[in-house]
Amino acid sequence: MPMNYDPGQRFFDEMFTPAGELRPHYAGVRKYMEQLGVSEFSRRTELLDLAFRNQGITFTVYSDAQGTERTFPFDPVPRIIPASEWAHLEAGLTQRVRALNAFLNDIYHDAQILGDGVIPSELIYTSAHFRREVHGVNVSQGIYTHIVGTDLIRDEKGEYLVLEDNLRSPSGVSYLLSNRDAMRRIYPGMFEGQGVRSVQHYATALLTLLNSMSPREDGTVVVLTPGMYNSAYFEHAYLAQQMGVQLVEGRDLFVDAGRVWMRTTGGRKQVDVIYRRVDDDFLDPLAFRRDSALGVAGLVEVYRQGRVAIANAIGTGVADDKAVYAYVPDMIRYYLNEEPKLNNVPTYLGMNPDHLGYMLEHASELVFKGVGEAGGYGMLIGPAATRQEIAEYVEKVKAAPREFIAQPVVGLSRHPTFYGDSEAFEPAHIDLRPYILAGPHDVTIVPGGLTRVALRRGSLVDNSSQGGGSKDTWVLEHDGPGQPSGMSQLLSGSDTWGESQRRTEWGRRAVTVAKPIAVAGGPGTAVAEPVAERLRDRAARTGAHRAPRVAGRAPTGRAPTGRTCPGRARPSRAGAGARLRGKPAGAGAGARAARARHAAGPTEPGAALLPAGAGKAGTVWGNGPARTVGVAREVGPGGRDGSAGGGAPPADRAA
Repeated sequence: MPMNYDPGQRFFDEMFTPAGELRPHYAGVRKYMEQLGVSEFSRRTELLDLAFRNQGITFTVYSDAQGTERTFPFDPVPRIIPASEWAHLEAGLTQRVRALNAFLNDIYHDAQILGDGVIPSELIYTSAHFRREVHGVNVSQGIYTHIVGTDLIRDEKGEYLVLEDNLRSPSGVSYLLSNRDAMRRIYPGMFEGQGVRSVQHYATALLTLLNSMSPREDGTVVVLTPGMYNSAYFEHAYLAQQMGVQLVEGRDLFVDAGRVWMRTTGGRKQVDVIYRRVDDDFLDPLAFRRDSALGVAGLVEVYRQGRVAIANAIGTGVADDKAVYAYVPDMIRYYLNEEPKLNNVPTYLGMNPDHLGYMLEHASELVFKGVGEAGGYGMLIGPAATRQEIAEYVEKVKAAPREFIAQPVVGLSRHPTFYGDSEAFEPAHIDLRPYILAGPHDVTIVPGGLTRVALRRGSLVDNSSQGGGSKDTWVLEHDGPGQPSGMSQLLSGSDTWGESQRRTEWGRRAVTVAKPIAVAGGPGTAVAEPVAERLRDRAARTGAHRAPRVAGRAPTGRAPTGRTCPGRARPSRAGAGARLRGKPAGAGAGARAARARHAAGPTEPGAALLPAGAGKAGTVWGNGPARTVGVAREVGPGGRDGSAGGGAPPADRAA
């Protein structure tokens, strides 16, 4: 890394101190990058871009006149979080999720927190996401929000703050997994000796959690998507494929005899658990929006009777209300009798007369959000707005103060980021979304998360439509480098990846990619070649270079029942290129290969990432629309088409 990198004084820099000294946990990565050289680093970055294009990792920008799909930008300089720092975040996130689940269970039953005056009743009962239709329903295991994406920022002093809690259906985890897979394949040497914790267990952990919710033993799990035109469809297909479960649309399901059923060519099959990526409003036209064609008529009644489980539970969106967010610290004190381990961003509520006066007087200094808005809509960033825009927005706030909050502008931390045009490392603003799985007895947090980065020079906004991208996020096993990583243990023979089959398949693909990287020539070849040699040697000794035999069923013990036909429940495939090219599910050699891979069991995420001589990949809809926030990043629906709230990874933050 060039020595002229300036971390600056105004913002917290993740890699360097204000005096320009390297933080110890980045020593190994910096040494690797210096050995690799800028030219080789740039060449491999281009390989990463090609890999993501080939896999079809895209997002849709709804603000674009053409609804443009764009490749999700990725910066290969990883964000690194030492073990002690992560332990603090883990404890704070676990505490927060426990309190939020207790809150949701309370308000849909006895509402003691409202009766005790901790939170105003008016705030809850006027929320657009409070669902009276499910009041009194006893949800599976007493858990309302099973999958959570909490957005964190880091202020000028380096303190982590919670920006918002995404409790309906947070998206972005597919990018997290794809990022790690790509990094291990294009920069294998970077992981050597770092002790980076694996993230690849997410799909297994998610499936285990969903299975535990089933009302029946050995129940059937499905992923419910709004359809292939949804902005987050790539993720829906990706997760279904990784878990080995069916990806279905509303038309594939129906209610009969008090049960939910799935149509297959082998007859109907009962569904027990629905991981829904469809918002409440569109889930059931008999209970919510009558014009919805995305849901299942009668689903809510079956849900009320406890004969089907839904993740996340109906009604969790009330805790996504941006005014309710301000009371989460009070929830922690009330339900857990603890002090919050992670602080909120200071928030002013329009419904509070004292707050309202301050908001109106200081509108040019604050970031305003509509409490029910998402996706960057309905916001005003005061310092970046014109006088006319501020005046017009203030009138909206005066007319409906309950519907607005305001927050101060917070400077996001920065991180060295590689810019190909100048072939230099420059500071860029970042944030973090960890992914949390909450069960009745424990909380599992993926070690890391999705780090968003503002790639436009000098930009304080990191949303996708305005040049934002992402980084791989490393959590170290210890506070500094020097411990074996997943890669080094793989090469030495240790099975730290879990199932032997996954390790073998990963090694086979790694050899395919490492060889062309190492022999392509150019600066840095000497660094890559030893890694490739060790991979090839390891593959030869274990037989990993041979294609795996197709097994009778997936290692999860769950395989799709029967073959499916067009318009019915479809086997999920990350990419789903055949469908998008107009072919029915199950058509063509590619589909047959996909079925074979499925029967052999799930492989590491991004199996088609960068095959040698990669062919044409099908287009896949990826992440949600542009988001915007001042301290205030917004994560909302994956689109305006019924996808669930939080449908995209963290997007715009203006600092």
